[in-house]
Amino acid sequence: MVSTGDRPFRFGVNMVLPGSRDEWIAKCRRVEELGYDVLSVADHLGIAPPFPALVLAGAVTERVRLNTFVLNAPFYNPALLARDVAGTDQFVSGRLELGLGAGYVKEEFETAGMPFPGAGARVDHLELAIKELQRLYADPEYAPQPAQSGGPPLMIGGRGDRLLSLAAEHAATIAFSGTAKVRDGAPPMLATADAVEERTRFVTERLAGRAAEFNLLAQFVQITDDREGALREIHARLSDTLTLEELAEVPTVLVGTVEEIADQLVAHRVRFGFSYFTVLEPNLEVLAPVVDLLCRR
Repeated sequence: MVSTGDRPFRFGVNMVLPGSRDEWIAKCRRVEELGYDVLSVADHLGIAPPFPALVLAGAVTERVRLNTFVLNAPFYNPALLARDVAGTDQFVSGRLELGLGAGYVKEEFETAGMPFPGAGARVDHLELAIKELQRLYADPEYAPQPAQSGGPPLMIGGRGDRLLSLAAEHAATIAFSGTAKVRDGAPPMLATADAVEERTRFVTERLAGRAAEFNLLAQFVQITDDREGALREIHARLSDTLTLEELAEVPTVLVGTVEEIADQLVAHRVRFGFSYFTVLEPNLEVLAPVVDLLCRR
């Protein structure tokens, strides 16, 4: 079975705000308390380092899965990455889900004193990392062994043909960016609903019947009784080329009453196959009533 409209929902939060140890612990516990399924940590300079953050999150929570959303693979030596992933999976009692991507923020490469390779070279490194992790974790003599046999479930995130083909071959979860094609290194822009659907169809064809979960990162979440007015305000803030009518259809924008947003998510699951939705940390509390409603349906 391929990703379909009847797969159960999962909801995640991608933690992106720096803070103290006590603040981090409180936020992690709040994610679990609100009923989210996955607590993720982004991989960007200026915020919490992913693996230590997830180990601490695992120590202060009991149920939520723990995810990197997503690691910038070109920043990591595959052998060292394999060690850190396996050790983290051990320390969080097998709750780790490994998210990998090819990286896209040119300024972060420059700040790290690293060259910014072309898109093809970055995907090459991602593929190398995936295959090296698989090779190492298949070796019964490898140490440290991850808690989950064969290593944590793999998420691959992005939008390009080659990256999504790689995801269709290897990933348990495929994270769609919901962004339009732009010049390499340029800031991302929201894609139209039709463009997002083209990407999900592209992957579905390459899955060739293999099961996979489809994930989407929601960029805007707003609970309001005035959906039309809120969409107009968001449209005015965006510098991309979406029309207001297109903005109203994109799955990366969730606006309306709690019931309206719940209905939107059900519709997106049917149309695109998305059953796993992630929100950014500032929207942790905003989406919570929707998560609660859909969990009770």
